[in-house]
Amino acid sequence: MTTTEQTTTPALGPTPFVFHPSIDDGVEGPAFSRWFQAITWTTLVGSGYWLLTLWQQGKFGGDTSVNGLRNAGWFVLGWALLAWTTWHVMHSRARLDAKGIHQTWIWDKHMSYDELAYAKLIRIRGLEWFMAPRFYVRTLMGKFAVFYISSPQVQAECERLSAELAAFREF
Repeated sequence: MTTTEQTTTPALGPTPFVFHPSIDDGVEGPAFSRWFQAITWTTLVGSGYWLLTLWQQGKFGGDTSVNGLRNAGWFVLGWALLAWTTWHVMHSRARLDAKGIHQTWIWDKHMSYDELAYAKLIRIRGLEWFMAPRFYVRTLMGKFAVFYISSPQVQAECERLSAELAAFREF
């Protein structure tokens, strides 16, 4: 055999799944509903106001100066964590494109289509205004991920992906 000849060997494992979103650039939308974002903001502002009120009343050691705030360190740290999470809830986006499923979040999530073994859109009908549907996906190796999908266009693509994957894997 010469170096110019190429041998083809069959791929090991099942055939990779291929999915093409209905829009060439992909479809993207917010991961969380506006109602959930509003409730998150309300919780952040309300707890911040409550923390400030407790500090001004001297509930963290009887001092309303910076020392009293220093005594409230764990409470302030908890509120900062809540603020960080709120920022991510407000900016999180879910996207299906030619490369796979993506979600920006505290840690970005990604799953390529060729690895998928199972996909299902899980929702509670009637509460979608509050609780974003979850798109549960699992790979052939058993790794799973959950993507929050609040956009109706992205939900429709997820349902189509789920149906095509089930037909492809013959479930």
